[in-house]
This record gives sequence, C-alpha cells and structure tokens, in this order.
Amino acid sequence: MDEKNAIINEMINYYAGDVKRINHFMKVYSFAKTIGEMEQIGSEKQEFLEIAAIVHDIGIKVSEQKYNSSSGKYQQIEGPAIAEDLLKRLGFSDLIISRVSYLVGHHHTYNAIDDIDFQILVEADFLINIFEDEMSQEAVCKIRDHYFRTNAGLSLLKLMYFS
Repeated sequence: MDEKNAIINEMINYYAGDVKRINHFMKVYSFAKTIGEMEQIGSEKQEFLEIAAIVHDIGIKVSEQKYNSSSGKYQQIEGPAIAEDLLKRLGFSDLIISRVSYLVGHHHTYNAIDDIDFQILVEADFLINIFEDEMSQEAVCKIRDHYFRTNAGLSLLKLMYFS
C-alpha cells in the first residue's frame, strides 16, 4: 500500500463514524496536493505538505474529549504527539515526522508560516473551511487579503468563491 494511502486508512479508522472529519481531511489533502503541484514546490516539500494535510486536524478528537472544544488552540496542543505516534508506527523518517509535527502544531498560527508547504496547507484548509463554515463574502475577502499568497491558491479561491 502506498504510504499516503496507509495514512489515509489510519485516519479513517481513527475517525471511524465521523464522516464530517473524514471528508474534511480528504478535501484539504486534495486541495493541498493540487496547489503544491501547481506551484511546483519540489518533492520533499510536497511530501511534507501532503502528509500534513491528511493529519492536520488529528488533535480535534482529543481536544473535544479533553477540553470540550475543537478550537485550533487545542488542536495545536494535542495534535503533534498523536501525529508523531501515527507516523512512527508507519515507519516515516524523523525528518518527515518533525516537519509534519510542526505543521500540525502550528496550522492555526498564521504568523508562524515559515515555508511554502505551511502556506499551502493554510490555503487548502481555508478553501474547505470557508464552505464548511458558510463564511460571508466579507469574511472570504478578509481571508484572501490576509492569508492567501500562492497564485494557485488565489486562483482556486477566486474560481470557487468569486465567480
């Protein structure tokens, strides 16, 4: 089995019965993969990006149990350790585990964006959250102006929400 498919399978098992969460990470993964390829970010960063997109919200389940909240703050606290355990169990390298853990632990801290893989993860997550959270056009404009930087992400945002 392909390593990303193995992670997807593990995440579906992790979120068994929670179709909303499964659909969310699958959609974020799809957009992240697409934007990364359109931006030609290179194979290493693409690998970090795709794996992080699959597991980016892995901390939600524990956050809801522990804090009764799915807040990004709590996801960032709880998610990295869970993601690290999953990736170690699947045999990923320390380099991949370290970067993915950083992305999971910061994906709602937009002033911490330090590279293109992180930027694209944020954009992909917003593309899905805008729809899932039924955000207003005003909110979408603010998100576009504050958080979107890649040509591919901006193009998808425009086609999806401004056409």
